[in-house]
Amino acid sequence: MSTLEQEILAYDEMRADLEEQYFNEWVVVRHGKVACHYDNSEECIQFAIEHFGRGPYLIRQVGAPPESLPASALFGGMRAES
Repeated sequence: MSTLEQEILAYDEMRADLEEQYFNEWVVVRHGKVACHYDNSEECIQFAIEHFGRGPYLIRQVGAPPESLPASALFGGMRAES
């Protein structure tokens, strides 16, 4: 199991508590724990990048369904060269 899958499982296990404490806020889950929470995704993403670099970590809006991100967002805006 990949580390990201472990973070997703940790999030799912904490979901009820997270929804009580942080509903509609954005969280970073790293090493199975909430590393931070913010009202908006931009601050949450900035925190994650500054503290953990490229990851792995999970960023989710509590109470919202998971979103699929384009590969460019997942890999720091890298572009494939032709």
